[in-house]
Amino acid sequence: MNEDVRLTAWVRGKVQGVGFRWFTRANALQIGGLRGFALNLEDGRVQVVAEGPRAQCDLLLAWLRSDDTPGRVDGVTEIWDTPRGGYESFAIR
Repeated sequence: MNEDVRLTAWVRGKVQGVGFRWFTRANALQIGGLRGFALNLEDGRVQVVAEGPRAQCDLLLAWLRSDDTPGRVDGVTEIWDTPRGGYESFAIR
């Protein structure tokens, strides 16, 4: 069963000013079936919200935690929820 979910992840490290949001969007689009956004926060983290099938959200989360991201990821905190909708695609904010 691959129900739709909402993943909210906060990525810590050197993740601003290195193209992190752009690459996050590119990966979300490549994975397919995801809607949401990547947003720089004032405290230096990047917030990622993705809605779609659980398997695709898991793939995006695995990428966020991988060594394949731009910059340097020191940690990722995530929460799972039910989708809220309202996103047409995956955007950079």
